[in-house]
Amino acid sequence: MDSNTLHTVIMDSRQIASALSRMAEEIIGTHPRKNRLGLVGIRTGGAFLAQRLQRLLEQATKTQIPTGIIDITLYRDDWTLIAPKPIVGKTDLNFQIDDMDIVLVDDVLFTGRTVRAAMDALMDFGRPSRIELAVLADRGHRELPICANYIGFSIETSLEERVNVFLTELELPDELVVEGVNK
Repeated sequence: MDSNTLHTVIMDSRQIASALSRMAEEIIGTHPRKNRLGLVGIRTGGAFLAQRLQRLLEQATKTQIPTGIIDITLYRDDWTLIAPKPIVGKTDLNFQIDDMDIVLVDDVLFTGRTVRAAMDALMDFGRPSRIELAVLADRGHRELPICANYIGFSIETSLEERVNVFLTELELPDELVVEGVNK
């Protein structure tokens, strides 16, 4: 990181774990019929967070919660701009989503475009009865009318700042970080 970049840790591993526990409790409270609940993480950070939420939900409810991963690369509205040959990750949905209550999971909610792409991708696999959204961080600046049902942390940011979630699954310490230019 160069000296002009400001790096502020907003949440550490303990705070992230606490936020995920609270989000799991909220999901449990909203879904009395656990046999119709499924989690789908948006690759990459959302996939890891969905797996963590799955463990918390299963521990609390003693019910198996089907969990999958969705890659949205080809559903993005800017995919032709990101690379001449975008790298497409694997989508792994090993359960039927028809008539399920699906909780999409992502790390950071920003413009809403990633979530829109994820919903489009999800619809190619079936017709859930309901789609909800769980995010670790909501940083605002929406461009589409999308909001999260479950939020770990809301943070006000400028458009020039970046919000990153680092996770141990990526061999980094669990942190929610805001990075911006030091003026």
